[in-house]
Parts: sequence; C-alpha cells; structure tokens
Amino acid sequence: MLRKHVTVVSAALAAALTAGSLQAQETLQAVTDPSFVPFEMRDRETGEMVGFDMDILAEVAERAGFEYELETMDFQGIIPALQTRNKDIAIAGITITEEREEVVDFSDPYYDSGLRLLVMANNDDIQTVEDLAGHSVGTKTGSTSHDFLRNRLEAEDVTIEPYPGSADMYQALLGGAVDAVLYDAPNVGYFAQTRGDGRVKTVGPLYEGQQYGLALVEGSDWVEPVNEALASMKEDGTYDEIYEKWFGEAPDSN
Repeated sequence: MLRKHVTVVSAALAAALTAGSLQAQETLQAVTDPSFVPFEMRDRETGEMVGFDMDILAEVAERAGFEYELETMDFQGIIPALQTRNKDIAIAGITITEEREEVVDFSDPYYDSGLRLLVMANNDDIQTVEDLAGHSVGTKTGSTSHDFLRNRLEAEDVTIEPYPGSADMYQALLGGAVDAVLYDAPNVGYFAQTRGDGRVKTVGPLYEGQQYGLALVEGSDWVEPVNEALASMKEDGTYDEIYEKWFGEAPDSN
C-alpha cells in the first residue's frame, strides 16, 4: 500500500510540474499604502485593508495563480521596496511614469486618473494652478502631484507643503495651514464627497492625465499573468463590477 501511495503522489506531482501549477502556489510579498481612499484603506471594524485596489489585487491574484501576503507602508517607500526586492508586487494608485519604469516593471494600466485642485468651499480666489501664486498648497510626499508642483511652480511664489499621508494634507487644508491641495483626482473627489462635504470643493481642470498600474520587481515573471488577469476581468465584466462598487458608475470604456 505504501508503494502504491508513493507512486500516486509522484504521478500527481509530475502532472503538476508539467502543468506549471507549482507556480500557482507561490506567495508574493505585496505592499500598499493604507491612506489612499477609496483605493486602499483600513476597515474601521476589522482593521483589514479594503478598497478598489484591494479588490483588484485579490481578483488578479486568483486569476494569475498566486497567493500574497499584504503589508502597508508610506507611499514614498513602495518603489524602493520593489527595487531592493523586499517586496514583489505593489498596488497603491501608482502612476505609471518613465522614471519609475526605469527601476520597476508595470502591468498594463487598470485605472485612468489625473490631478485635481481642492480648496475650501468659500474660496473663490483659486480656480487653477496659476492662481496658487502667493498661496500655499499641500500635496503628498513622493507623489506625481508633488513632482508636478515642483516642476511647474517651484520658481513661482508658491509654498509647496508635502505631507506623508493624504489625511494629513486634507487636515492641513481644513485647519487653514494650506490654501489648497493638489492630488490624485479620485482621492480628492472622494474626500470632497465624504468627510469634506460642504466644507471643500474641487476646482479647475484635470491636470496631468495619468494611468495607474500594478508595480512589480524588475524582470518579474508575473507581469504577463497579471496582464492576462486584468484583460480577462475587463472582458467578462468583473472590472466594471468592482469599479461600480467603489465609484458608483462604471467607466465608459476600459
């Protein structure tokens, strides 16, 4: 009986190797930023990470065939964590940029975004970034909005105040420490409709059209499986279901 059992197990193992299913058992070290609502945030009751990105990651992992252990850190540490290979994959509303593509691999885009200004509801002086002259603007350290402000307004009479988390910059605006906030449009819009409702407003156009992607260590074997998973999610409507869950309206096209 023992020999027969070993033979059966060996045959099953060989089949698994042939099918490449051992790869499906790999556990990737994933990382996110816990403060980019509604993409990733902690559930107040359970303390677990929830949000649009968390649903995307869970679905991608199931379809691509990997498990993952999720940790959180400040956004500015995510790309370095992938560079040093302390983490394998990241999702945190990470804008795909040429600079970042030099040090990590990105999946195909899964979300179209941009930057938007946020001011107090009674502020009619600031309508565009050109109106920030003589004012202070908060943003998030290490974000593309921070880069945008430094590249476009650093020579102007504008005080740029970077904060480690989005909650910090919004609190700074509400408390009068800054006159405006510039950050990713979906996060700014979500804050304006929830905690900031009636107290703040979004103004101006959408700046710097951007696309978010899952970031992986350079040379990762998981880029193609992740892309295939994203494509299948969009094809069968799962992406739209997740989108509607968090934003209320599915995009016109994917």
